[in-house]
Amino acid sequence: MSTDYVALLGTKGGPAIRPGSTMPTSSLLSLAGRRIVVDCGLGVTRGLIDQGMQLRDLDLIFVTHLHSDHYLDLGPLLHTAWTAGLKSSVEVWGPAGLEAYWAGFLASMRADIDVRIEDEGRPDLRTLVSIHVIEEGVVLEREGLRVDAVRVVHPPLVDCFALAFSGAGKRVVFSGDTAFMPALADFALGADLLIHEAMLGAALPALLARIGNGSEKLMEHWLRSHTMADEAARLAEMAGVKRLALHHLIPSDDPAYTEQHWLDAVRPHWSGDFILGRDGLRINLG
Repeated sequence: MSTDYVALLGTKGGPAIRPGSTMPTSSLLSLAGRRIVVDCGLGVTRGLIDQGMQLRDLDLIFVTHLHSDHYLDLGPLLHTAWTAGLKSSVEVWGPAGLEAYWAGFLASMRADIDVRIEDEGRPDLRTLVSIHVIEEGVVLEREGLRVDAVRVVHPPLVDCFALAFSGAGKRVVFSGDTAFMPALADFALGADLLIHEAMLGAALPALLARIGNGSEKLMEHWLRSHTMADEAARLAEMAGVKRLALHHLIPSDDPAYTEQHWLDAVRPHWSGDFILGRDGLRINLG
């Protein structure tokens, strides 16, 4: 089995879960000898364990933007890794404001952290984690791994990023959450794998009704801030990528919409290798 892969841990767009639903967004990228967590939606910790990762080996995490389905479980992941033996440093990269979330999480768990340091002899979690702000351009270049970022369109948020990871002769691009953005084709140009968020337009009215406590403002948000599946396919064609995977699916858990509906949306615009995301799916990069 290839040691370079992407595991889609949670493939649901949006923060809610229901009986039978998939989990919110998170991924694990194994590339150039590094294992990198991309987004930390609810369930990321269980997803990493299911991929056979020892939580104590965490060292690099990226958060694309500050919507809860992308960072709600960052604190619980780090705390659980600490209780599972983490004793080395972890770098967390994300938009400005993520440090406030982490400080708030630490404050909420202060009693537990302090008692475990005193009673169990653990290192101080607060000294192990460093938060770094993502800016456009080269984010990180180290030991054969390069990470680039470009700002995408996801109103009302401004600091939302697509990320490109390059190493071991491969390039993987995560769109993050974004409206259709033709300029992203230049950023993803020639990538070995483009992982792009996607919606099925016909399924949105039923989803809005199922959510139950959203108004037309939620529909307006979807339409101005996310990408339809056919648009993601068009972008993959424009970028000339080798493979396209759809992620952050809206909806991901409506039995009335099957894989065939996604294929019908994609195939008129993209004839290449296509992968429809599902929780736990591992995509080998070899």
